[in-house]
Amino acid sequence: MIPTPTRVVVVLAAVGALAPAAAAQTAQRPMTFLDVQQLRSVGGASVSPDGGRVLYTLSVPDWKEARRTTDIYLVSVTGGVSTTRQLTFTKDKSENGPKWGPDGSFFVFGSNRDAAGTATADQLYLMRPDGGEARKLTDAKDGISDYRFTRDGRWLVYAAGKPEDRQLWALPVAGVDTAAPKPLTKHATPIRTWLLSPTSAVLYFTAPDTVDKDNRARVEKKFTVAIRNEPKPADQLWALDLASLKETRLTSDSSYSVEGVTISRDGAWIGFQGAFNNRYQRNVTESDSYADVYLLEAATGRIERLTTNAEIGESTVSFSRDGSMLAIAAENDWTYFRDQKLYVRPTAQPGAPWRKLGAAYDGSLSTGFWSDDGKTIYFTDGVKATMQVMSVSVETGDVRPVTSVRGVAIADQDEDTGLILVTYADNRTPGGLYAVRSATQLGDRSTWTRLTDANPQVAQLALGDAEEISWKSKDGKLVGGILVKPVGFQPGRTYPLIVQIHGGPAGADVLRFNPGYGAQVYAGNGYAVLLPNYRGSTNYGERHRLDIVGNYFQKGYEDIITGVDDLIRQGIVAPDSMGVMGWSAGGHWSNWIMTQTDRFKAISSGAGAMNWISMYAQSDVQRNRAEYFGRGKKPWEDFEAYWRVSPLKYINAARTPTLIHVVDGDPRVPRPQSEELHMALKQRGVPTEFFVYPGNTHGIPDPRNQYLKAVAEFTWFEKWIRGKPWFTWKELLDTVDGITAKQ
Repeated sequence: MIPTPTRVVVVLAAVGALAPAAAAQTAQRPMTFLDVQQLRSVGGASVSPDGGRVLYTLSVPDWKEARRTTDIYLVSVTGGVSTTRQLTFTKDKSENGPKWGPDGSFFVFGSNRDAAGTATADQLYLMRPDGGEARKLTDAKDGISDYRFTRDGRWLVYAAGKPEDRQLWALPVAGVDTAAPKPLTKHATPIRTWLLSPTSAVLYFTAPDTVDKDNRARVEKKFTVAIRNEPKPADQLWALDLASLKETRLTSDSSYSVEGVTISRDGAWIGFQGAFNNRYQRNVTESDSYADVYLLEAATGRIERLTTNAEIGESTVSFSRDGSMLAIAAENDWTYFRDQKLYVRPTAQPGAPWRKLGAAYDGSLSTGFWSDDGKTIYFTDGVKATMQVMSVSVETGDVRPVTSVRGVAIADQDEDTGLILVTYADNRTPGGLYAVRSATQLGDRSTWTRLTDANPQVAQLALGDAEEISWKSKDGKLVGGILVKPVGFQPGRTYPLIVQIHGGPAGADVLRFNPGYGAQVYAGNGYAVLLPNYRGSTNYGERHRLDIVGNYFQKGYEDIITGVDDLIRQGIVAPDSMGVMGWSAGGHWSNWIMTQTDRFKAISSGAGAMNWISMYAQSDVQRNRAEYFGRGKKPWEDFEAYWRVSPLKYINAARTPTLIHVVDGDPRVPRPQSEELHMALKQRGVPTEFFVYPGNTHGIPDPRNQYLKAVAEFTWFEKWIRGKPWFTWKELLDTVDGITAKQ
């Protein structure tokens, strides 16, 4: 099933051959799962002070070492991608986070280039944009973690040390490559987060009041038990005068922990989130819940509590460019689970009422960035199977689309130069950076300058056409999604179908490059792929997203099945050659489908829930579970509501061969959920295999196992739909050895 190195081009993408008709029309080849792993990604963009150049990092996979490395590139905003130059060339190390010096004559970056062996601690380096050798600026024992220039251009400030010891240091920009570092803080506890005032006079940081040294020591002595809901001291906000190095405490309320600090451009106002310091109410994924938003006046230290909505998530404070207005994003009418709207008010008017923006817009707003005159806020939102840049009028609250791309467009503005960087992708274009001079030009694609082309190799790939489609569900509701057609698609011919169900469920599949779970690899091997944005998904309005509350699976299930039926009616899909797959919420729906129908030949279920009663306590989130299943009630308050939508209740109806995947330490959908599924199928005699991947994340963290999962489930479908043999370990190892030998 898995090809030897000499056959990689033909079958690694999965084992079926490209249709002869397609091969005759093009010299391109089908996409493979190895191609997916080899995609390079752009990040860390930094705009020069004059707005004319952009530094960025390019992350390149190293299959042999099962890791990624990054280098720094430079591109001219005027000349675009043709002017790109690579500035660093460290083969087995990485550079990251380039930041321009104040006059644009040099930049600094972090790198582990001088670290021994596999050590990853970064130091700071200086380089000129016209080339030359990088010069090392720091030699911090445990590396540096963050760095910024003061706005006045005098200092390069950085954090150094392990998280439990972190303090702040500075280098003078004048003589930055020869001067000795200057310690800025000797705080009694570690610095958590920090940022510089735009006035360059003050540095703000958060730090806890105490550190449990005994708790730290017991871990060092191998008493490594993890304490659930371990109590932690609240982080407080401090100000450091950069001239005198005097520290001033700004907050003293131990009932909340300071997070998400932002500063107005004139330095007069500081916004922050106060997350309730209750060990039983907060966890990793709900850090924005049980919090409120505060405003601090820098000159007086006066703190105003802006909200009293303890159980909804509010964004950080966003200030207009002149600081006269502030905005936050929060659930509509301050009600948990609603779509987000924007709330604005004058900054310097204590107690001023909030004004809601976007009330008539059926979607979610975010703070994004403000126009220079403070009359408009730009943000990105999903619109059906696309992502568009939108704008909202601060005066009227009206929302309008700015872009109309058949893909994904996400815009962000450089605060100093005003240059707008757009991340754009579509079905045939991997994500890349584009430059736009002003927001008024965002709607005109001809004014965009392409800055990056990180994956030119995709021009060699034969891709299936992807289009946004819609159909009527069982209750008459119009539902949408994406259809990826097989490479070489011929009208009148039927094809096997793979239904790829996205996670969330509050998410959506959009017209990006290779959507879903490697949809283009399946298309290259003769499959049609349906990516349904079923009820519960975003991008189709609030009611569409909330239509599964209180009856989690039924409408979403009907949406998926009617989408399949619609493709069968159109003569695109062979009804006896279909499979289903998904991860997280996509795994939940896959598990539900196996208990409701035997129409599908095979299922691949990744990180799927089986028993919502046990899942409630096992998972690292509870609030949304209670909302979806019990309309706010916890399992012990209404067991039947949770059991009624648990696939385990109906497992006796399962007949479909099922491949199961889970990460061993997954905190979101823990391994026991997959164990319950596997045990039930095994004892009932349903063909099943169970893959447990190492790690402690909700997704598979390492590229080798990502590749394994993709190949295993593809060949699982090939086995049960097309009657081909499943993969073998020898084939997999031979393939990997062949790839490694070529590198």
